[in-house]
Amino acid sequence: MEVLVYGAGALGSLVGGLLAREHDVTLVGRDPHVRRIRADGLRIDGAVEARVSPRALTDGTHRAADLALVTTKAYDTDAAARALATGEYGTVCSLQNGLTEERLVAALDATVLAGTASYGARLVGPGHVTCTGVGEVVIGALSGGPSPQAARVGAAFDAAGIEAVVADDMPVRRFEKLAVNAGINGPSALARTENGATLDGPAGDVSREAARETARVARATGVELSDERAVDAVERVAADTAANRSSMREDLANERRTEVDAIYGAIVYRADRHGVAVPTCRTVASLIRGWETARGLR
Repeated sequence: MEVLVYGAGALGSLVGGLLAREHDVTLVGRDPHVRRIRADGLRIDGAVEARVSPRALTDGTHRAADLALVTTKAYDTDAAARALATGEYGTVCSLQNGLTEERLVAALDATVLAGTASYGARLVGPGHVTCTGVGEVVIGALSGGPSPQAARVGAAFDAAGIEAVVADDMPVRRFEKLAVNAGINGPSALARTENGATLDGPAGDVSREAARETARVARATGVELSDERAVDAVERVAADTAANRSSMREDLANERRTEVDAIYGAIVYRADRHGVAVPTCRTVASLIRGWETARGLR
């Protein structure tokens, strides 16, 4: 399968690199990372070891592939969609945080699948990514139900040795992923703790309540995600990635813009539309946005 990965940061490089063991992969990212991959290939170490040589580009316009994976930061979704709209793709799948798929649907003619990825990834340096935890990729139709396109993409992941699940309940899984993001990212960033310590320590109450609020918002929009399932998902992911630092904690540590709008903003927006109280998510959003504003990142 021909695969284009738009957003070759940590996760995009890891997933794209693992796919390159079996498929024709093009990574779209930034220099000096792209330049090093072109010169020396991509090194993957940690929980998975590989050395591959995918095609690597900085310009993602006017390309074509059977599958485009979108792995940019959520705030770059519109830019990714504009670039992909200049090319031709059979299927597009988001592995981003937040609820970004609708923006891809609005911009693209291709079938857009929803996806989640629980692999841990850290970009060590140009041309070098570390797998900090083996997880799975879940793919399915955005609206739920069976999807031949998702089945083909799942088979391609399996062929490359990536654990893949083809799911027919993606509406629930999208909000479950959002609950995990809400429960781990903001609290761990504000507390400066690793994922496991966030749930095990005093911040755990904030994490669990953020997950419950996300579940309440999901139900208000017609998606049956229970409070218990949302909290269980947060606790499971925190335990599985206990030593990892969340992407939002990494962003604060490196004084980069965060995905607060795509995670907490998505929850608060839907809560306001449906009259759901989400004081915990609203407070976390305000604190993270305040940090960004103070550093000129908003």
